[in-house]
Order: sequence, then C-alpha cells, then structure tokens
Amino acid sequence: MKNYPPEFKADAVALYQSRPGATIRQIAADLGVNPETLRNWIRAAGASRPRGHGADTPTGPVAPLEAENAALRKKVRELEEEREILRKAAKYFAGETRW
Repeated sequence: MKNYPPEFKADAVALYQSRPGATIRQIAADLGVNPETLRNWIRAAGASRPRGHGADTPTGPVAPLEAENAALRKKVRELEEEREILRKAAKYFAGETRW
C-alpha cells in the first residue's frame, strides 16, 4: 500500500471537482492511482461536483443548454440597450420638432 501526502489527496479531489466531464477512472489514471482509492478520498472529503455541469438529463447534456441560455441572455441585454437608445433618440427628436 502506498501512502500519499494529504496535499496530494486534496489536489486530487480538487481536480475531480474542477473537471466535470471526466470520470473518476480517467482522473485516477492521469494521477497514477487506483480509481477506488480516489473514490475513497472524494467520499472522505465530502466532495461533490457543482450541479448541472456535465450532468446528463434524459434529453441530453445540460452544459450546451446553459451555454445557449447565457448567449440568449447576452443578446437580450444588447437588444434592451439598443431599444433604450432608440427610445431616447425618438424622445429627443420629438422634442426638437415642437416649436
């Protein structure tokens, strides 16, 4: 049995949390540890991955939907800014035509 320093264990758990698409088996292979050992470290740390990232739903992965939602929110903000500019311009020109 190998003894790993606590820093290595903490880094391994942090790596697991930061790579939502990777499996425990893949991360363990990258680190050169047994997958069950890594699984035990994760359980001992009480670690979990952020919800929604890389998780699959019955209709497919969530990540592309989140990316699309973010892009749509950005577009809505841009359109709202443009509308506000046009509203101010119309108000300005309407006031200028009155004598």
